[in-house]
Amino acid sequence: MEGKMFIFTAPSGAGKTTVVKHLLEKYDALDFSISATTRQKRDYEIDGKDYYFISVESFKSKIDQDQFIEWEEVYHDQYYGTLRSEVERIWALGKHIVFDIDVKGAKNIKSIYGDKCMSVFVRPPSIDILVERLTNRNTETEESLAKRIQKVKREMAEENSFDIVLVNDVLDITLLEADHIVETFLYGTNHL
Repeated sequence: MEGKMFIFTAPSGAGKTTVVKHLLEKYDALDFSISATTRQKRDYEIDGKDYYFISVESFKSKIDQDQFIEWEEVYHDQYYGTLRSEVERIWALGKHIVFDIDVKGAKNIKSIYGDKCMSVFVRPPSIDILVERLTNRNTETEESLAKRIQKVKREMAEENSFDIVLVNDVLDITLLEADHIVETFLYGTNHL
């Protein structure tokens, strides 16, 4: 069975991962697409659950073998991508796919799968609030934070490229709106 796809994208710190986790806990019909990456695994991350952590050489080899539906070199030798086998794995389970992915990857997937996808841009209430969230994480050096903020500004300019813009201001309301998006796309408006 080929199911449907939900693509959640946003600048870093906008809250897309929180929205995605909520949806995965609430809807059994959904499963998470695990991205592959060459970046270092963080202490709390689990290989094969949070990401597939692979070497730069292995990633490049998979690119050459056309094993990705989308990929990007986000920073020098720091690649992220979605393996074709991951999409096939989830559809073979009879589930719909949820992506938590960057803006460029989201646009690529939407261009491939079209109407099978609902693309959602999770937007912070403002850039200032987003910068504050990123700064308060304390996970970045000053240099990497500056790079991330520049990327945020570029990504915010892309919000109108997606099917829906979901403003993440009050989390409870954001999650209810995300539920509505999922239920409408999967079951139609009569379901609600």
